[in-house]
Amino acid sequence: MLSHGWNLSPTEAVALQNSLRRQVVGRNCYAELQRIAGVDVGFEAHGSITRAAIVVLSYPQLQPLEQAIARLPTSFPYIPGLLSFREVPAILQALSKLQQPPDIFLCDGQGIAHPRRFGLACHLGVYTDIPSVGVAKTRLIGSHATVPAEKGGWVPLIDKDETIGAVLRTRSGVKPLYISIGHKISLERSIELVLACTPRYKLPETTRAAHRLASG
Repeated sequence: MLSHGWNLSPTEAVALQNSLRRQVVGRNCYAELQRIAGVDVGFEAHGSITRAAIVVLSYPQLQPLEQAIARLPTSFPYIPGLLSFREVPAILQALSKLQQPPDIFLCDGQGIAHPRRFGLACHLGVYTDIPSVGVAKTRLIGSHATVPAEKGGWVPLIDKDETIGAVLRTRSGVKPLYISIGHKISLERSIELVLACTPRYKLPETTRAAHRLASG
């Protein structure tokens, strides 16, 4: 498990991302997945309070097992590409309240589909040494071909001739999601996992459950 301070300037944060991205593991490094976690982060009191919710579901049944919520004063400004420094401290506090850590995170954000290949899913995964996947609703960087219209169709997300993720249709005829490696998992397995967690809706059940808790 990694340890570093969070009271950084934006310049220091960028330097830390460039350093830590070398620790990202892009292959499957886990035994069996039984506890899969969704994370949702919101803000209260005009952005002065960061609210993080974690919901752990059984896998593959997708039944609720455990949940936690944490609130911390917001200490880092909103800067695209540096959202993990704003959100992860509250996520870590929520994580500490769980009786048992999850086997993997599905994060509502980017993994390596990030200008410095170190989005929120990477940061959370490397910091906790828990496998993670970035499941974003919007594209941060990269380009891609037209995504097949049917559920399960996907195309590579490319940046500077490098495949940084997949643009995945999780529901037929609905806008796709942007999937990328966070830590200790391959892109192919990430796609399989996200599809297994989206039996009915566009968003994974992990994300939906965490959002309900955070909004409650």
